[in-house]
Amino acid sequence: MNILIISPGKAKGYLSEDVVLEYTSRISHYSSIEWKFISPSEPSDEADKILKIIPANSFVVILDENGKSLDSLQFSNLIEKRLNESVKNIVFVIGGAYGIDEKVKEVAQQSISLSAMVFPHELVRSILAEQIYRAFTIIKGEKYHHK
Repeated sequence: MNILIISPGKAKGYLSEDVVLEYTSRISHYSSIEWKFISPSEPSDEADKILKIIPANSFVVILDENGKSLDSLQFSNLIEKRLNESVKNIVFVIGGAYGIDEKVKEVAQQSISLSAMVFPHELVRSILAEQIYRAFTIIKGEKYHHK
């Protein structure tokens, strides 16, 4: 399975860049992973950019404050189910400052919330990368996640 993460903002020079790079490297032992960055703009403009990037027949997960709250085990189950279904691409979309436009929400198969709090997209990158790594260690039965 290929993992694609779409995020607003710059690819380099942000506060948590080292964390994202570290977890991206760790994830690459389990799956291919790619980050695509779009320049922040109005939600409808961001939506058009996002929709052009999403490969056909992808399982799309949006990160939205109103999405379903999952714990780490539930999140790992989401990924494991896609693996078992032989999904070729799973795409995670991080919203910009004004959230995710309805056009993107319409193509998403899943909407999840990392927290009831709102975080800057740069911080969300770190949290998401760590949780994807954690999910794979749970799936593989490795000793990273402690119940």
